[in-house]
Amino acid sequence: MSDSTELRPSRRLAPITIAMGGGTFTAALDGSAALRRHPDWIKARIPSGETYQEVRRLLRGLSLHTVCEEAHCPNVGECWDQRTATVMILGDVCTRACGFCAVKTGKPPVHDLDEPRRVAEAIRGLGLDHVVITSVARDDLDDGGAGIFAETIRRLRDACPGMGVEVLIPDFNGEEAPLRTVMAAGPDILNHNVETVERLQKPVRKRARYDRSLGVLERAKVYAREFGGPAGAAGVHTKSSIMVGLGETRPELHRTFVDLRAVDCDILTIGQYLRPSPEHLPVERYYHPDEFVEMRAEALALGFKHVESGPLVRSSYHARDQVPDAEARRAARAWTAARPGSEATSRPSPTVDSEGRVVYQPQA
Repeated sequence: MSDSTELRPSRRLAPITIAMGGGTFTAALDGSAALRRHPDWIKARIPSGETYQEVRRLLRGLSLHTVCEEAHCPNVGECWDQRTATVMILGDVCTRACGFCAVKTGKPPVHDLDEPRRVAEAIRGLGLDHVVITSVARDDLDDGGAGIFAETIRRLRDACPGMGVEVLIPDFNGEEAPLRTVMAAGPDILNHNVETVERLQKPVRKRARYDRSLGVLERAKVYAREFGGPAGAAGVHTKSSIMVGLGETRPELHRTFVDLRAVDCDILTIGQYLRPSPEHLPVERYYHPDEFVEMRAEALALGFKHVESGPLVRSSYHARDQVPDAEARRAARAWTAARPGSEATSRPSPTVDSEGRVVYQPQA
């Protein structure tokens, strides 16, 4: 399987610049300069601890990928120690070559149809309140991988009743059918990232389009109303994320906030772009923590239900707490699970076969 994976450089090797700790100072669009090294407020926790190692062993034992590792997320130590992870389905080879992303790009191998079962098995073992499922872009597949997303959602519903399910999806090239397939499975949160302001879309996301991404977020709610879901149409929320420090201006960021609200996006995350390697786009500017506080207030004033904003914030950071009324939802799930004869307590556990694999069966 691995022999069929043909990896290719996603971009030409660039010289080491200030963002990587060398080079000469260059000015950003607003006149500020990128720093020679990360500022003092860019500090990530070193991955360690018993719980971190347990989660790591469980995910790797089931041959699952996580965006936490593949994308070099700075929060992997904190999140895994809290028994949370963002599982990346459809392999670890992306068909796109975005200028900011550390995930390798190339020709993916054939995707694993058994992956949804293994994802559900792993998440059931973690005992989460909320899970995020994302993927590489799979432009080589007719449906962009939408069918695997939908089957994973259904398996998670069966294995983990009451758990919040969030999916972070690609744009499916703007096609209607794949998005319908995902929404018909009933996720609680549909997440799709615009990543940056409209002017910078081409260098940052070469095969994506700003208007297409806004359309995905808008149509997701239309389809949710058609299909309903575990919490009804009103319980489906949309979410997007923006990286700062790529050369955008504050007025451009405000315009992006406004555009997201215009398609009724509920949840926004804002974080500092950190260059994964010298091959990726350079950091033009580091935003001060005070600016993240200002941007959060600015976005909330526009009507977002939740805004997570900070230097190390990523799309899935504190994801379970980004759901509107998250604490009330968790309390309701716990109360339901504790009731004698409730669905959560009376539903039989999936059958485990002789090789330790979980076998899910339709409910009677």
